[in-house]
Amino acid sequence: MSSEQAAPQTKGVTVEFLSAVDLGPELPGLEGRQLRMRRVTIEPGGVFGPVHDHKGRPGIVYVLAGTITDHRDGIATDYGPGVGWPEDRNTLHWLENRGTVPAVEVSVDIVLPG
Repeated sequence: MSSEQAAPQTKGVTVEFLSAVDLGPELPGLEGRQLRMRRVTIEPGGVFGPVHDHKGRPGIVYVLAGTITDHRDGIATDYGPGVGWPEDRNTLHWLENRGTVPAVEVSVDIVLPG
């Protein structure tokens, strides 16, 4: 299934908020935005979908455990522990865990709260 097709809806995903910092006082022009860090766990057979983009919400993901399959541009890429990937304005994707153990990632992104 490519990222252009309808991905399954989210299932088997737990998102834990870890921390955030307001960027407005830190950097001019970023008023109202936060740098946010979350731990995302995708259970075996779980899906972080549907297809979504990162326009206005750039970030970086780092895999702590398990394997996460990233579907984008018609290509499925597996990322295991110790590997990460960027999510920029051109990212259009969805994620799944095809493995037999929970996959855990740390996701850091810039967001508009709320």
